[in-house]
Amino acid sequence: MIAPEGWPFVLVPLCAGILLVLAGWPVLGYILIGLGVFALFFFRNPRRVCDCTPDIACAPADGKVIKIGDAPEAMAERGLPKQVSIFMSVFNVHVNRAAIGGTLTEYSYNAGRKFSAFKEKASLENEQNLSVWDGPSGRIALKQIAGLVARRIVFDHSPGDAVDRGGRIGLIRYGSRVDVFLAEDATVLVDEGDRVRAGESALARLTGAGAP
Repeated sequence: MIAPEGWPFVLVPLCAGILLVLAGWPVLGYILIGLGVFALFFFRNPRRVCDCTPDIACAPADGKVIKIGDAPEAMAERGLPKQVSIFMSVFNVHVNRAAIGGTLTEYSYNAGRKFSAFKEKASLENEQNLSVWDGPSGRIALKQIAGLVARRIVFDHSPGDAVDRGGRIGLIRYGSRVDVFLAEDATVLVDEGDRVRAGESALARLTGAGAP
């Protein structure tokens, strides 16, 4: 399955590449065909299922856990002082998924700069959005952050929308990061360096803190 946003990036270079090969421009044609094949790989959207108990927040993104620690002061003031950051390389699935089942209570977007998503200042200065979700097991916030070569953050929902855990919430194109913000009494179930899969890997155990 392919994310709908990906089809123009797949079909345009593939078709153009085939036409160029047929017209006698094989080098440029095969380069474009290669880009189309890469886009087909990049925008893949596999089916995912989280079989954990309802109090478990699943990973919202594929990739590597690069930080577990204190959240910025602004998030701590919201009652979400813990942070887990997941870095997505261009080889990871880039569809982002809901970490919990619940309702979107707050959403904001800020255009910004394009630091490497590995750098901590990317969490503060890069193009990003913030979504806050309330569910029966507690409150959680997700920040989608554009990376060095990312071109667009896609977010599918508006405040008041309800999602199931593991359902798609959006994607980020071409290398990026997702920060997860948790309540003080949430138990983080991953370590730095772990690899996680969106909508499938257990990320944290919630206790109801911050629940509506």
